[in-house]
Amino acid sequence: MPLANQAQAQEKKKYTIALIPGLTTDAFYITMHKGAKAAADALGAELVFQGAPEFNPVQQVPVLNAIIGRKPDAILIAPTDKGQLVGPLKKAVDSGIPVITVDTFIGDGHYQTGTGDADFPLSYIASDNILGGEIAAKALAKAIGDKGKVYVSNVKPNISTTDQREQGFKQEMKKHPDITVMETQFNDDDANKAASQFQAMYARTPDLAGVFGANLFSATGAANGVKQANAKGKVRVVAFDAPTSMIDDIKAGNIDIAIAQHPAEIGFYGVVTAYAHLTGQSVPPLIGTGFTVIDKSNIDDPKVKKFIYSD
Repeated sequence: MPLANQAQAQEKKKYTIALIPGLTTDAFYITMHKGAKAAADALGAELVFQGAPEFNPVQQVPVLNAIIGRKPDAILIAPTDKGQLVGPLKKAVDSGIPVITVDTFIGDGHYQTGTGDADFPLSYIASDNILGGEIAAKALAKAIGDKGKVYVSNVKPNISTTDQREQGFKQEMKKHPDITVMETQFNDDDANKAASQFQAMYARTPDLAGVFGANLFSATGAANGVKQANAKGKVRVVAFDAPTSMIDDIKAGNIDIAIAQHPAEIGFYGVVTAYAHLTGQSVPPLIGTGFTVIDKSNIDDPKVKKFIYSD
């Protein structure tokens, strides 16, 4: 076929790209979906959005298998475990479907290296979560006057993004000798559990100065715990992620600072990267997106407000 005809045939093909979020009900992934849809519409691709209601590999793997059965041209996925999703995603690649991970990763997140059993995805597109944890630590250190006891409220071990946020937070806090980082509290992504953990921690640590909520429910749970313990103003809360529901908490002072990711960018670049690969272009194995630090002083600024996640 002449090159011109090949190009025309390629232009006429409508690619189907599937996006499997960590869970469907989180404003972060809803916003990511909107960015992905904008890119798909601009490129003339079909976007399939399907996921589980909870951030759980046991629920995500059947969704992935169902998507593989539909034979899309590419899969974008936020893996819910960096080890348990390796085998199921290898099945997709073995069946001829290229895989790109968004927000979270498998293995160590270093792809296309020719080493290990989890380097087969084409690209990882996400915030730099270690940097995000460092930014959160700097913000919390400043808020508590660079001294006191703090802890991390986290989901559970072995989730790539929240592991890295905690890592970055602790790395930065080593530079603040008058701040003591206490034992991490794992809440299984349950805001009520995070609130109870805060109350228990505050009861045995009356000089507690701050909490870093490594994801949405960790942060909102800690903030609720602060309210219930009448500790507002005494214990500062830094949140990772910034859905619409958090605006009132920031304005009321229940959450002091939110580190907003840019999930719409992640979804947009995910679809563009998949499309580039499908049309014969090379793609980078890592694409990073940015952060915006939000507090009471700037939350009504339109340039900042646009980074609040849709719900």
